Amino acid sequence: MTFFFDCRFIRVDHHDGISRFSSELFAAAAKQTKVTALISDIAQLERLPQSTSYLKVNDPKNPIAELLLPRLLNKAGASVVFSPMQTMGSIGKRYILLLTLHDLIYYKHRKPPGFLSWPIRLVWRLFHLSYFPVRFLLNRADAVVTISETTKAMMSQHFLTRNTVHVVHNASSMERVQSSKSEPLGRNLVYMGSFMPYKNVELLIQALGELPDYTLTLCSRITDRRRHELIQGLSQETLSRIRFLDGTSEADYQKLLDESFALVTASKDEGFGIPVIEAMSRAVPVIVSDIQIFREVAADAGAFFEPDSATAFLSAVRAIEPIESWRQASKASLSRSADFNWDQSATELLKAVNQLRE
Repeated sequence: MTFFFDCRFIRVDHHDGISRFSSELFAAAAKQTKVTALISDIAQLERLPQSTSYLKVNDPKNPIAELLLPRLLNKAGASVVFSPMQTMGSIGKRYILLLTLHDLIYYKHRKPPGFLSWPIRLVWRLFHLSYFPVRFLLNRADAVVTISETTKAMMSQHFLTRNTVHVVHNASSMERVQSSKSEPLGRNLVYMGSFMPYKNVELLIQALGELPDYTLTLCSRITDRRRHELIQGLSQETLSRIRFLDGTSEADYQKLLDESFALVTASKDEGFGIPVIEAMSRAVPVIVSDIQIFREVAADAGAFFEPDSATAFLSAVRAIEPIESWRQASKASLSRSADFNWDQSATELLKAVNQLRE
């Protein structure tokens, strides 16, 4: 088998979800089989194992070059190609192709990521106006990968592909601790994620006013405008207990989790929830909105609340305040995190590949 893995969506500045999925899944797959990375920037190799075999090809954002990619891969002798996205060129391919659809979030929330150029943002919006483009792309593949049972069910509901859909979970890149915690080191609540409206960060900030003995640390990068929107009208006392990190290193984020009371999110929609798995892998309780994907990921380890109710969030926090309740939440988090690891995800991917080759 000549197996090519599309690593062109790995970001060289800082990981986003697809970038991390690509680098971690590649590294795990490379431990199980011989695999060649497709890259568009030599710097992407810094996020892959040393001595990775690679083929430098076009940037995936170049639509003309993407159409010619199958010819190049045919010439390179590809027998199997996996992409962590659904947009890879496929016309004229002579190899098995697996494409990935992570979630359907941008069909409900069509605002594209701000780091994209305006022409790409325009194409993004047009692409998500209907399901026709994604159906066309997925049906040109030989199989489809997604990251959760939740998304798989939604794909079936909207008839997005006639191909077999395989679930290859996300996982935590943090080292999993060996034992649960006996007590929290403080009463800090941690939020990791974007500040797009559907993330519902406003509810967390609103509720903090009723939690005078807690602090809230918001870890991700944020624009000045969005920060102003979130804190407008807050009392000085509440403001003093909110910390915006505007980005943090992975080491500092791990240390912050280890010292915190819980990870919190009030998101109304989510693709998967990697921060939830990261927190659970460090035996940190997770207090999360009651949406289907969090039910799948956190399962019995989650403390759930209705995302439209600040009162419900407050109740969820207070419910694990008793030390024995917190200990049980820590234990449940660590236990649940064992169900997600990159080696198992790579095994599932290769199982899908082997089924196609039989």
